Amino acid sequence: MQSSQQQIVNQVTSWLESGLSVWLCTILKTWGSSPRPIGAMMACTLKGELVGSISGGCIEEDFLKQLQDGSLKSRFDDEGSKPFVVRYGITAEEQARLKLPCGGQLHVLLEFIAPTEDNRKAFSRLQEDLEKHTKVSRRVNLDSGVISVAEHSTTDAVVIESSVMVHSLSPMYRLLLLGAGDVAKFVAEMALALEYDVTLCDPRPSYLDNWYVEGVEKTSRLPDDVVRERFNNPYSGIIALAHDPRVDDMALMEALKTEAFYVGAMGSERTSAARRQRLPELGLDKEEIDLLHAPIGFQIGSKTPAEIAISVMAEVTARRHDNPAKQEG
Repeated sequence: MQSSQQQIVNQVTSWLESGLSVWLCTILKTWGSSPRPIGAMMACTLKGELVGSISGGCIEEDFLKQLQDGSLKSRFDDEGSKPFVVRYGITAEEQARLKLPCGGQLHVLLEFIAPTEDNRKAFSRLQEDLEKHTKVSRRVNLDSGVISVAEHSTTDAVVIESSVMVHSLSPMYRLLLLGAGDVAKFVAEMALALEYDVTLCDPRPSYLDNWYVEGVEKTSRLPDDVVRERFNNPYSGIIALAHDPRVDDMALMEALKTEAFYVGAMGSERTSAARRQRLPELGLDKEEIDLLHAPIGFQIGSKTPAEIAISVMAEVTARRHDNPAKQEG
């Protein structure tokens, strides 16, 4: 699984390495209700192969139509390198034609990226950084079209200053689920739909061997080792669902010392209070223990595994959007 940004960067890198030119669209500004946020991307080859999205589909259809009739290429300069901005939804008629909400507008930067050595190197570097779970920014000279990797990332999705655009890219978010059970199945399915990379950890073979959700990696390694090696960054969430201190506490002992944007543990108020009394014995101080979300999830009166999963992922989503390390796109 890859985030939409990471998926697009990987695909553009692959196309460029194959010698294909690429059209890349990036949302710069929005007004009114917009189906996609600032910084969202869509990429397309000259053959019409497409990845990503900048609307609910109608702008993509309009883009492909202009690609087929040649009108897109005609809007570039003679060298075909200078990007330009397309403004969608300027008139009520266009809003209706593109099925944009009333008052909705999108300003989209359109780039024609040739498979040059410099462009291949730039996107290869972006791909490498994202795969390392490192936030990175793409720098575009709006006068020349030259693409490079920015020396410093930005907290804003898109920043334009002095004819230079800096576009912040976020790596894939990961979730580590502890404990192979019914709640974990529903949490995993919802997390996959929300574009998380999901791993299920349970050192108990009798539990792990009977658990399966397509697209989820399973591991029987010790939870604290898994947390330390792979989930120690602001793009990681750790959710303890085992109801077994031998599994949950072992992971929490390490998780609460990491930069993970979310750490939570399932259990009642009584169970959660007992856990907080145990954690100091594992070397955790009050400040670290206060980072724990327990009982886990929003209180919606959930009873079934599916309802519990909804409450859990709602809280994880809310915390993710508050996470200062991330910039959605």
